[in-house]
Order: sequence, then structure tokens, then C-alpha cells
Amino acid sequence: MTDTTGFVDKVRDHSAVIGIYGLGYVGLPLAICFVQAGFRVIGFDIDDSKIRALESGKSYLPHIDISPLQGADGRFQATTDFSRTSGADALIICVPTPLDAHRNPDLSFVTGTMDSIAPWLRPGQLVALESTTYPGTTEEELKPRIEARGLKVGSDVYLVYSPEREDPGNPHFTTRNIPKVCGGMTEACLEAGVVLYGQVIESVVPVSSVGTAEMTKLLENIQRAVNIGLVNEMKIVADQMGIDIHEVIEAAATKPFGFVPYYPGPGLGGHCIPIDPFYLTWKSHEFGGNTRFIELAGEINSSMPEWVVHKISAALNEQNKSVKDSRILILGIAYKRDVGDMRESPAAKIMELLRRRGAILAYSDPHVAAFPKMREYDFELHSVPVDADTLPDYDCVVVVTDHMAFNYDLILEHASSIVDTRGVYRTPHPKVLKA
Repeated sequence: MTDTTGFVDKVRDHSAVIGIYGLGYVGLPLAICFVQAGFRVIGFDIDDSKIRALESGKSYLPHIDISPLQGADGRFQATTDFSRTSGADALIICVPTPLDAHRNPDLSFVTGTMDSIAPWLRPGQLVALESTTYPGTTEEELKPRIEARGLKVGSDVYLVYSPEREDPGNPHFTTRNIPKVCGGMTEACLEAGVVLYGQVIESVVPVSSVGTAEMTKLLENIQRAVNIGLVNEMKIVADQMGIDIHEVIEAAATKPFGFVPYYPGPGLGGHCIPIDPFYLTWKSHEFGGNTRFIELAGEINSSMPEWVVHKISAALNEQNKSVKDSRILILGIAYKRDVGDMRESPAAKIMELLRRRGAILAYSDPHVAAFPKMREYDFELHSVPVDADTLPDYDCVVVVTDHMAFNYDLILEHASSIVDTRGVYRTPHPKVLKA
């Protein structure tokens, strides 16, 4: 078995330097954890605006407090200079893995980062990939790039896959207390990875291979996607029968065994659940496999914005109005409650569908001051106030993201009509149409 003593000793005495590649929703909290544990951290990102923000003490992610980085006595530095990779001992890759225009995996951020790192690799380093991806990525994409530099994985360089697990805005689960799955290319790799993450994560869960770790992450999110797809389909059936699906879920959840409640919504959002299932679907084709459950759930969840628009049209019809030229206020455009994260938000798709139909759009979101530039959507809009004076100006108010900051009683009192995609209004009301 390969001797990992040198790397492990540096980690255990906290003399190891940690390099984190990608200072976003995953990389930035991880950097904070390592700094708080006493390590020196170099944060790498290709976005110079992030580097400037961190240097000036400003967080570009509102829900992340970066004050521990400012009070770290110089133990944290952020840079766009990848040549500094040679000065780091652990190299942790936390970059996006989106889908391309054909809903195939886009690994360009992962491979591009690895290509930028590779010239500066040296013996004694550990490379860890945290980005969600299909089984085989670590072995097929990272390992050859490392060994092309003349370094042997498992002896010269340790290689692990340890999938990120983040829930932005959840105060109960943080990077530190969410158990960390870790798989290594060899036993020595696994040992080095477990020791590294064990310095900052309360519980590290070793698995037998990187493929197992890669599949674990996909299963976690695919399970949610399939169950959300199921309850979204049930919502449509219940609506056709005049039954409140939220009441059904609450009643079913009283069963003390065998039932886990999932809730319907306007579609899937975030960086994992709308994307991860397609990574496995794509990879399974290589083995001649079928992923019918996954693909069906994807179809159902992807169709939810159209269902919401159908309900908006129905609400306007009750006022003898059409979508065209109607003033529609979208409440909440972030993908989940009480965060400002717009990644894959179904609100953007709903707004685009309404715009194509000629609606006059506005939105209010206390966490998103201006509609951000997105790959598929571009709205020159800013968040507007929601109050007794402005609400009557809109023909329809659509609850897309149920932020706690909204005064739902005031909205009910002053809105002309409401389409509720989140089950905010449980008591039937003539103004409210549930979607």
C-alpha cells in the first residue's frame, strides 16, 4: 500500500495549503470551513469580479457571511492566477456542471479547470472533484490529465471524488455538519481524502470507489426529482377532480411509516435536481440502459411552467381578460424560498412563456433586486414593491416562490386575482386559483 504519511501529516498539523477552484455556492463555504479550521487557503476563480469583491470584504452571495475570511490573518487569498496551484497541497474542484443546449452533460468547466491546473501539478498533492457528474468522470477525465504529466495516481498524486451537498438558505445544515461521501481511485487516495475532509466535516462517509461516490450524488437528487414529478402529476389529477393536493399530502403524512411528503410546485430549480437526472440518463446510454422513470419525471417537471401559464390564463378568463396586454406580477423569482439563487429557476421559464403571449410583466423578490443575465432569459426588470397602492394595478398576481417576507394577507386583500403555485393559501377563496 502506498505511503500517504507526508500528505496526511501536513493535513493533520494544518500546515497543508488548500486550493479551492470555483468560489461559488459550494467553493466559498468550503473555503470558509478550511480557514476557520486554521488552514491557509487559496481560492481560485476565473471571474475577476468575485476576486475583487472578496478583497474588498463584500460577499456576492448574500446568504454567505464572509467575515471569517476577513479575520483570518492573511490565511485566505483569492486569485485568478492558476500558476499558484503549485503552492497548494490539496486541490478541490467546485465548478458548475450544467447541461448543454441538447440537455447533454457539459463538463467544460471541469475539464477546463483541470487543464489549467495540470501544468502546475507536483508529487504529494491531492486532487478532489466535488462537482456533480456521471459515474466515470473522475477516472475518464481527471485521471488521464494528471497522468499525462508523468504523475502516477495513487502514489504521486491522490485523486478522490467527494460530491458537494449544499442546501442554500437552510440554517440547520451547513457544509460542516452535512456528512461527506468520499471515494478514492486507490486505497491510498481514499485514506488521504478521508483525512483531509475529516479536518473540517463532522462526518466523512468513505465508499469503495469514485464511481460509487459519483452515483451516490445522482441517486440523492434523482430520488427527489422522481418523487417531485410524481406529486406534480398527482397535483394535476387532483385539480381535475376538484381535490386540494396539499390537503391530501398533509393527511397522508400523518401515517407514521412508509410515507415521505413531497410537495408540488411550478417546476424544478437549483443547480442539482433539474440537471443531475440527465447526467445519468446520458451515461446510461453508453451501457445500453433505459432510465424511463427518470426521463418521465423530467418531462413532468419540465412541463410545470406551462401548467402554471394555463392556470394564469384561466384566472384572467374569469375577469374576461386574455394574457395579452394583461399586467401580471410574479411574486418570487428565486428557485427556492428565502434565497436569491436564480439557477434554473422555473420563474424565468414562466415569465418567458407569458412574455411570448404578450403579457406586461413585473416581479417582486426581496432577495433578487434586478433580474440577472441568464443564458436563456433576459428581462430588463427590477424588483417592485408590493403594497396596498400597487397591487390593484395588476390583473393577476402569481405566487411562484413563497418567500417569508411577503405579506400574504395584504396580497389577498388587495390583489384582483391570485394564482398560487406553492399552496400558500390553504383556505378556498374566490380570488385564488391553485396551480
